[in-house]
Amino acid sequence: MSLNIKKIGVLTSGGDAPGMNAAIRAVVRSCAFHKLECVGMFRGYEGLIEGDFKALDARSVKNIINRGGTFLKSARSKGFFTKEGRQKAYDNLKKEEIDALVVIGGDGTFTGAIVFNEEHDFPTVGIPGTIDNDINGTDYTIGYDTALNTVVDAIDKIRDTANSHNRLFLVEVMGRDAGDIALNAGIGAGAEEILIPEEDMGKDRLIASLRRSKKSGKSSSIIVVSEGDQIGKNIFSLAKYIEENMESYEVRVTVLGHIQRGGSPSCFDRVLASRMGVGAVDALLNNERNIMIGVVHNKMTSVAFSEALKGENKLDLELIRVADITSI
Repeated sequence: MSLNIKKIGVLTSGGDAPGMNAAIRAVVRSCAFHKLECVGMFRGYEGLIEGDFKALDARSVKNIINRGGTFLKSARSKGFFTKEGRQKAYDNLKKEEIDALVVIGGDGTFTGAIVFNEEHDFPTVGIPGTIDNDINGTDYTIGYDTALNTVVDAIDKIRDTANSHNRLFLVEVMGRDAGDIALNAGIGAGAEEILIPEEDMGKDRLIASLRRSKKSGKSSSIIVVSEGDQIGKNIFSLAKYIEENMESYEVRVTVLGHIQRGGSPSCFDRVLASRMGVGAVDALLNNERNIMIGVVHNKMTSVAFSEALKGENKLDLELIRVADITSI
């Protein structure tokens, strides 16, 4: 065990994700187990700059494992983009005698941690909390599984009305740069087409596919669209284009939006978050720093922040093939 770590800070930053509370709980209770002090920072990096801190113990995090969102709150900090803001954050950490930091969030959170460490060399470990599942070095991010189940449940309900009225529904899901939610939820909900930013299907190919579906006897369809897909200017312009070229369909648009972020985390996300929270504290006690805790083939691992943010999202080609075959 490292003799230098006596007090650990924890914060959540960026978009919230179901399971963040479970991760905070695991960090706090792991600190208690190792007889370390733990301090929560409210509103992410903004709270770090403002010194909005609160001491946490094992009882401080009771009854939060089942709650969505983050009780530490989250915010996008403009101040942390400045050198002066980061200096103030560092000064607050030293003032409170905090020896290390656990940050829970996505690519923006980890990018901030990289810059902070370049300037101040402060021991930091990241936990990937984002519904987009767009972080390298881990098979799953906290919140992804819950978001998938939320999307599939919503699409199941939409299909009921689509079938009742012979309608085509375009369902937009989150995923500005990564199509993981759209691809997996689309397969799970039995979508006829899945539009993702990693693959440009094109309008002509989409219309041709819908015509084949119509000819085969399909009277209604569900198309899952990732918000980052570039097939149209936006999902509403795409709906208009389909209506102009497919007169037999009534087209409706549903944008699921932030409903995908909310709700009680699934058991998978609760367990994943708990494992990662414990892993983060273990890493700090083993003198690891500037790394992210991940899970690969169900084994806990660690990867440098720079590697976690490196490269484009890798698409599972097998899932693309499965989607093509099962949507026929």
